[in-house]
Amino acid sequence: MAMNPMQKKARTSFLTGVLVTLLIAGIFIGILLFVLKNMKDEQDEAQAALARVYVLNQDVKSGQVLTEDMFELKSVDRNTIPSNATSVAEVIEGWYLQTKDGTMLNTDQDGLYYTDANGQTVRVYREDSTENFYTEDRSGNKTYIEINNVPVIAKINMNANTVITPELVVQTDAITTDDVRIQDYNMIVLPVDLTTGDYVDIRLMAPNGQDFIVVSKKEVEIPKNSDDTYVADTIRMSLREDEILALSSAIVEAYGIQGAKLYASKYKEAGMQDASTPTYRPNSAVTTLLGIDSNGNITNPNVVEEAKNELRRRYQAPATTARNEYLQQSINSDPTYNANVQTGMDESSTNAQSARKNYIDSLSE
Repeated sequence: MAMNPMQKKARTSFLTGVLVTLLIAGIFIGILLFVLKNMKDEQDEAQAALARVYVLNQDVKSGQVLTEDMFELKSVDRNTIPSNATSVAEVIEGWYLQTKDGTMLNTDQDGLYYTDANGQTVRVYREDSTENFYTEDRSGNKTYIEINNVPVIAKINMNANTVITPELVVQTDAITTDDVRIQDYNMIVLPVDLTTGDYVDIRLMAPNGQDFIVVSKKEVEIPKNSDDTYVADTIRMSLREDEILALSSAIVEAYGIQGAKLYASKYKEAGMQDASTPTYRPNSAVTTLLGIDSNGNITNPNVVEEAKNELRRRYQAPATTARNEYLQQSINSDPTYNANVQTGMDESSTNAQSARKNYIDSLSE
């Protein structure tokens, strides 16, 4: 059927409109596909740039003991992390392992190992059936070895999501020995800003300016009542038998010598700073209790080997001289010494009873 010019023109316009619409749609779809492809490429590049590393899941303080539940595995841009960032769980596990003689275990791509006295690398394996550790000689013969779990502490203050590298932590040989006990003290002068987790030396300052280190680098806990309020004048520490007895001696003498002060001195970066060497020698009554003979041997069965070594250092000439030249002379020459001790001990007992009553009352409330 023949079309008149008007119909032909309308049809042509319609077809032109359809073609233009299809062309515009095609261009739009092409641009959309191009954008989507670029987005996909960027996502693939970003994913390829990620690396799985262990980070902290909470804030920690310098010197704080770290436990394995404080770490979690996260994906992080590999361009922003150190090359030695920890990415394998066995590395963290290896931080906590030590041979019986105190040699730390290390971890590499082949597993656990330590370096012996001759500088040789000794591989350490764990038996699947028993989980015991052993080494192997060239013939494949197993030698079972004792492995201890040791604390791992933070060298510096770190915030949550800090990427963990070996340089940020340190293994310590401070294994909890059989003679360690938890002790509370309320007669020590405390720093204003002391908080749970801080490390301190306990020192005895004499009126003439002498300053003795009684107990070295101990982590403190500030006890709480049941309502979450702190017991302001009390600290809690884990001490060995020799440290308990030495501090008891220092407490008595701080009470008895007019002007003496027993105080806590806080470490600035406990994870980086080594423990100081105690310089306070206990009195002769404690010496007798420890069973120290004229040759420096300790016969008290409650004192472990580590404590014996420290006690021997306390009884070296400088500490003995310092004690005899001032502390002992002050005690012997002061007729009020015993009365001062009695007053101080009574006050300490009263404070302890009051703090205990407040704690029990808070439980009832």
